Amino acid sequence: MTYDSEDVQKILQIALARKQEGGFSREQLIEMASELGISSDILETTEKKWLAQQEEERSRRTFNTFRRRAFWSHFISFIAVNLFLIILNLITSPSYFWAIFPALGWGLGLFFHWWSVYQSKTEDYEISFQKWRAKI
Repeated sequence: MTYDSEDVQKILQIALARKQEGGFSREQLIEMASELGISSDILETTEKKWLAQQEEERSRRTFNTFRRRAFWSHFISFIAVNLFLIILNLITSPSYFWAIFPALGWGLGLFFHWWSVYQSKTEDYEISFQKWRAKI
């Protein structure tokens, strides 16, 4: 039976995961790479790239959490203020429901805020992320 490189990689990944649940030391990583014929330069370059990707993912998760908290704060304010306006409307002039107008206007803004927060595959998201990253 023959295996292509993708199959070998998957089998080795599963075997390595079962072999050592606690993780590998850097020395073990270097040893495994040399056994596979991977030069130390290639390993070091790949390791740096992987670490940069991990940092990028961590930054994006932090950014997404920051944006989602801001949205939920906005949403809670929307609910509290509009609930107050509806109660005020029902007490002062129950025959005319004027509280719908601020609720609809603010609701539209809240919808666009939600849209911008939960659409993370757009150019606007990337621009916002880069600006946020430059601040920290």
